[in-house]
Amino acid sequence: MTNAPPRLIRLHPNDNIAVALEDIPKGTTLPDSGLTTLEPVPSGHKLALSDVAPGMPVHRYGQMIGVATAPITAGAHVHSHNLGMGEHRQDYAFGADCHALPAIDKPRTFDGFHRADGKVGTRNYLGILTSVNCSGSVARFIAEAAEKSGLLRDFPNIDGIVPIVHGTGCGMSGDNEGYHALFRTLAGYARNPNFGGILLVGLGCEVLQIPDLIGQGRMRADGNFRYMTIQQTGGTRRTIDRGLAVLREMAESANDVTRKPAPVSHLTVALQCGGSDGYSGITANPALGFASDLLVRHGGTTILSETPEIYGAEHLLTRRAVSTEVGEKLVGRIKWWEDYTARNGGEMDNNPSPGNKRGGLTTILEKSLGAVAKGGTAPLAGVFEYAEAITTTGFVYMDSPGYDPCSVTGQIASGATLVVFTTGRGSVSGYMPSPCIKLATNNDMYFRMSEDMDLNCGDIISEGVSVQTKGEELFELILRTASGERTRSEELGFGGAEFVPWQIGAMM
Repeated sequence: MTNAPPRLIRLHPNDNIAVALEDIPKGTTLPDSGLTTLEPVPSGHKLALSDVAPGMPVHRYGQMIGVATAPITAGAHVHSHNLGMGEHRQDYAFGADCHALPAIDKPRTFDGFHRADGKVGTRNYLGILTSVNCSGSVARFIAEAAEKSGLLRDFPNIDGIVPIVHGTGCGMSGDNEGYHALFRTLAGYARNPNFGGILLVGLGCEVLQIPDLIGQGRMRADGNFRYMTIQQTGGTRRTIDRGLAVLREMAESANDVTRKPAPVSHLTVALQCGGSDGYSGITANPALGFASDLLVRHGGTTILSETPEIYGAEHLLTRRAVSTEVGEKLVGRIKWWEDYTARNGGEMDNNPSPGNKRGGLTTILEKSLGAVAKGGTAPLAGVFEYAEAITTTGFVYMDSPGYDPCSVTGQIASGATLVVFTTGRGSVSGYMPSPCIKLATNNDMYFRMSEDMDLNCGDIISEGVSVQTKGEELFELILRTASGERTRSEELGFGGAEFVPWQIGAMM
């Protein structure tokens, strides 16, 4: 006779809630906890293990996720109706838990595209970058014309042509946070090693002037960079014709670069989550954290972001900071966000989203604690602004909104050549030029949306697969993807709508 699988999981001995591993009806007796459910508890949601008086803290992962807003009785469903933010304070203790990870005995490699600046790409695209929304349609027209003409048939080493269009670049200040963030984003994309060449197309009269952008330094060390404005070239049709000729010229150079072995230390991986649920912090996020540690142990770089979604858990990162300066820089970004949301009539607990809540998450404190698990246990080596070039290896942090495409856009501009994205509700997206690996947090969503998911982490719960085993499986998938194996989002053609630079400031 086999034992029935557990219906609850208590994540830390100090927790006064447990997470339901299946839908549990009202009146169900739970022998492991000695409780009977007082109401239905959906899968991924929380069940009270003891009585909690109003104003008293509720703990998950051994950390406070909020306070009771009404009397909570043992066996009750704990969610938005009886749990709220409350006052919370963190002990930042800069560097207190900063411990170097052990070195790897047998370093691994992947097959990538070696660039003139010493970086290594996981893909080899030609990009059509736009300085302003006004040149977006023409950039798409050039890409469509190139596809219709069969331009790439003669260049088998090129993965495709990516038009990178957006909704800003004008109607903005020429010297504020928003302008500088966009400037960094465009420059970062131009230099991302997943591009074998870049054509920059502007209108000509926009606020973000092409001469200002290209005048700040050489855009690409290989010289495979061209630019034009529609006004100067002579309108739409002439710009398309000129763009086709330029793409063919750049393709000649980009096609000469072929995949060759490179140490894993040349990988820069963006860590992301979206459509999170009650399982995210139990399955996929810790598995990604383990894989992140493996990458760091190999000398690689991983980037955690989404500042509104680490809010309340930032102390777990500051305690891993390699210096007080690094820790204080992260705290400075948290304070910036508190001011930013306040002056715009928002609040940091505006997150989680309705979908997050349906999946079992209640407060931003709870969501953040699960989100931080994506960063593993490695020392926090640096903190960077949105789209700022990453200048150190190891586990780092880049400030960004919690809005997934905007956050990933910044990470790719900072140098990410691959994205790993965990989801519980079922996010669908892709981020050219960097391939995106999707991780499902639970079996139900994975089997329902298997055509969009690259790896199922639900078996950590259903089959007892260890986080370490799943993390190692993910690490191998990362290496295969970096070497050219296509992800589900690439097969489906995602990437045309996910370039979303962070727009900060007034539109004028």
